[in-house]
Amino acid sequence: MMMMSGYARSKSNLKMKERFLWVFYYCVSLFPQLWRLLQMLRCRCNCFSWKWNNNITLPQTFSLPSPIPQWPQPQGQGFASGIVNLGEIEVCKVTGFEFVWHSNMGKPVAFYKPAVVPDGFHILGHYCQPCNKPLWGFVLGIREVETGSSETRNSDKLPSLKNPLDYVLVWCSNAGSKEVPIGSAYFWVPQPPEGYSVLGYLVTNRPDKPSLDEMICVRADLTEKCEPYRLMLDAASVIPEFPFQVWSLRPRDRGMLGKGVSVGSFFCTSNWNKGEELPVVCLKNLNPVLPAMPRLHQIHSLIEHYGPTVFFHPEEVYLPSSVDWFFSNGALLYRKGMSTGEAIDAAGSNLPGGGTNDGEFWIDLPSDDRRDYVKHGDLKSAKLYVHVKPALAGTYTDIAMWVFCPFNGPSTLKFGISSIAFSKVGEHVCDWEHFTLRICNFTGELWSIYFSQHSGGKWVDAYDLEYIDGNKAVVYSSKNGHASYPHPGTYIQGSSKLGIGIRNDATRSNLYVDSSVQYELVAAEYLGDAVREPQWLQYMREWGPKIVYDSKTELDKIINALPPRLRNPFGNLIKKLPVELYGEEGPTGPKEKNNWIGDERW
Repeated sequence: MMMMSGYARSKSNLKMKERFLWVFYYCVSLFPQLWRLLQMLRCRCNCFSWKWNNNITLPQTFSLPSPIPQWPQPQGQGFASGIVNLGEIEVCKVTGFEFVWHSNMGKPVAFYKPAVVPDGFHILGHYCQPCNKPLWGFVLGIREVETGSSETRNSDKLPSLKNPLDYVLVWCSNAGSKEVPIGSAYFWVPQPPEGYSVLGYLVTNRPDKPSLDEMICVRADLTEKCEPYRLMLDAASVIPEFPFQVWSLRPRDRGMLGKGVSVGSFFCTSNWNKGEELPVVCLKNLNPVLPAMPRLHQIHSLIEHYGPTVFFHPEEVYLPSSVDWFFSNGALLYRKGMSTGEAIDAAGSNLPGGGTNDGEFWIDLPSDDRRDYVKHGDLKSAKLYVHVKPALAGTYTDIAMWVFCPFNGPSTLKFGISSIAFSKVGEHVCDWEHFTLRICNFTGELWSIYFSQHSGGKWVDAYDLEYIDGNKAVVYSSKNGHASYPHPGTYIQGSSKLGIGIRNDATRSNLYVDSSVQYELVAAEYLGDAVREPQWLQYMREWGPKIVYDSKTELDKIINALPPRLRNPFGNLIKKLPVELYGEEGPTGPKEKNNWIGDERW
C-alpha cells in the first residue's frame, strides 16, 4: 500500500477540520431552532397534562422586618381593626392559604385556596401569584352587616349575598389529553342568581364540581367594574390552540374618590378579547364615612413608623429645600406682560390661589446675586410635604410624600457604554417629585410604595423594598433629575433595550432627608378641617418659566463626532428619547398633578 505523503496527510487533515468546523457551525446555528422545537414538542406532549411537581419550592410568607405597633385606636371598628364596613356588607382580609396547584409553563405561578376564614365570612374567590415571589397577597372574606334597626332594614331589597346556582368549568390543565393525571387543575366560575354578580374563580384538583357553599355571590348594586391588570399566565404564547390566560385584577374606578374595592382574586379565560367586559367584578364601597381610614393622630404614628429615608446622589449639587426657605431667599412671582417679578413672602400668601394653569403667572429664581445660591437648595431646611388620601375606596391609605427642589439640573445622555453630559438640556426652575406609601387599612401594614419617575413610575411591593431602620424603606433620588427609585443603580429614561436614553444615577450618600421626622402634613381632605392647607398649595400655575433647549445643536455635535456609518442609525435612536429633551414647560405644583385626586400611573 502506498504511504500518503506528509503534504497529502496535512491537506487531508485540513479538509477534515474544515468539514468538522462547518458541521459544528451548522449545528450551533441550528441549536436555537432545534431547542425551541424540542420545547414545543415537550409542551405539546406534556403541557396540558401539566404534571404536578411535588418538589416545587413554594414561596414563603413575607413579613415586614420589624413588628407592627399597636396603632392608637378609637372606640369601635376603625383603622387596623381587621374589618372594613362598606355599607350593607363588611369585609376582612384573608391571608392564610392552602396550596392547590401550580403551572409549569413559562414563569411558574401558583394557585391557592383561602384556608383561614373567620367565622361568618364567605369567600369571593381563590388567589394566584408568581412562584418566584414571597407569598404576599390576600382575598377578601365578606358578610352581611347585622342590623336590628327597622330604619336601615329594607324588606324590598334582595339579600346582599347568595350562593351560586351552579359552576361552569372554564378550563382544565389536562385539556387535549385523554388521561386524567394526578395533580390536574380545574378552573370554575360560579353561575350567579339573577340580580347577583361573581367576583372570582375557584381552582380544584378534582373534576367534581365544587360545593355551592364554597363561594358567595354579591348583589349587583354592591359591585363595581374591574379590569385586567397584570398577565400572570399565558398558555397561548407557547401553544396558540390552547389560549388560556390568567390575569390579576384591579378596580376600574380608582383614585381618591373611587368606589372600587379590590377583592384580591384573579380572572382566567380561554376566549376573551381585550376591550370586552369581564364576567367578574369587584366590590363597591357605599359607606360615605370611610371608617377604616386613619385619624389624625394615627397618620402621624404611621409616618413616624414607616417614613422612608431619601438618599441623594453623592455628586448632587441641586438639593431640596423647604418651600418657605425658597420664598424667603428671593423667589419671584411673574405675571404675563410684566418684565419684573414680585417678591413672594415666606408663606406664599401673595400667590394667586385657585383657578387653573392659564399661563398668566409663573415663579422664578431671584434675579440678583442670590440666584445661583438658591439653585443649590438647602438640605437642612428640607422636608417632605405629605398628602394623605383614601385608596381603593378606603380599604387602603395613600401617603404621598412630595419633595421640593429649587432647581433641576442638566441631563446626561447614555448611548451604549458612552455617556455625554449636556450643559443645559434638562434644566428647569423648581422640581416637584414624589413617592407614595400605600398602607393596608385592615392591618396597618405597609403594602407597597409608588416610585415616581418623571412622566411615569411604578409600584414596588413591600417584599422588594430596601429597609434601613425597622420598617422604614429607602428611596433613592436620581442625580440632577430627582426621580425616585427603590434600589441603587443607573436607570435609563428612553430605550433600555437599545441602550440609549437619559441617565438616572441613584446611590446612597451622606446627603439625605429622613421623612419620618422631616415632614409637614399639608392635606387630608377626608378629615375635613383637621388639616389646614398652606396658601402655596393653592397656587395652580407654573413654578418655573418655560424653557426651550437648543438640544439639536448639542445632539448634532455628538452625531458628527461618530463614524459616518453610525450617524444615520444613531440619529434614528435619538428620536426615541423623551420629549422633555427639547423643552420644558414650567412644572406645576402638587395639587395640579393628576395623581392628587386620581390614582398613580400604573
